[in-house]
Amino acid sequence: MMLCMAARTGRNLQRCIPYRYKCEKMNGSSEDELEVLVISSKKTEAMMFPKQGGWESDESVEEAACRESLEEAGVVGKVECELGRWVFKSKSRELYHQGFMFPLLVTQQLDLWPEHTARTREWMSVSEARKACQQWWMREALDILVNRLKSPSLEQKNQD
Repeated sequence: MMLCMAARTGRNLQRCIPYRYKCEKMNGSSEDELEVLVISSKKTEAMMFPKQGGWESDESVEEAACRESLEEAGVVGKVECELGRWVFKSKSRELYHQGFMFPLLVTQQLDLWPEHTARTREWMSVSEARKACQQWWMREALDILVNRLKSPSLEQKNQD
């Protein structure tokens, strides 16, 4: 399946942490292992979580997160409760940005997507992703997601 759409430009910053559970057979029993999806930067070899340049006036921040995850990483899923907000300095200017982080439970992965020629994507374990993400706030958001998913009461609340 391929989806054609034009990328949009935005006004605020947010990122998603796409995740899924990979079922592995170990010693005769199956175990669900959490995996997260990282993508390459267009400018460098750095790996990161899909970013949203912002949301448009005709969409919610959650809709923007879904759209950008599709455009940049070729995944579709359910955006869950915000992980938090972080303030970070722009790499190119003396500006500070406020960024939002959301988990995205992936339900579908496309073979072709709008930025498939510009980016690579890779499913990683949480420990691999912590090493691959260079920004402290991305690692912190990943830790919050892992803790949230380990907490049965919060996980149940997110499903309601």
